Amino acid sequence: MTTDGIWSYSSGSGHMEGQRLTGFTVAAADGTIGRVDRQADESGMRHLIVDTGVWLFGRSVLIPVGVVTAVDPKAQEIKVACTEEEIKAAPRFETDRETLDPGYLAGVGDYYRSLPPRPSTTA
Repeated sequence: MTTDGIWSYSSGSGHMEGQRLTGFTVAAADGTIGRVDRQADESGMRHLIVDTGVWLFGRSVLIPVGVVTAVDPKAQEIKVACTEEEIKAAPRFETDRETLDPGYLAGVGDYYRSLPPRPSTTA
């Protein structure tokens, strides 16, 4: 993944402006992690809140859209350039209040920027 634009969709991701992603399945590089519960497109720090269900004991995770490698509207699936373990190790998301906390978001962005690059996948 690139280290620039962690809060913006990459041009090759297939995301279209205004596209609603709520309910889409999210697939990590090595397995499905959950479904998009909500998305934040209004601010400069665009992200997805993913409900992991039983995968992480009901925990939700905040994922910057810069790690999205593919959006497949027909299959309603989003692929991300992270592994399950990398997502599990991300800064813990607990409340919506954190989506407005610049310090928390900066920490999330720094974490995802620090991950090793891997080839993009296509939808």
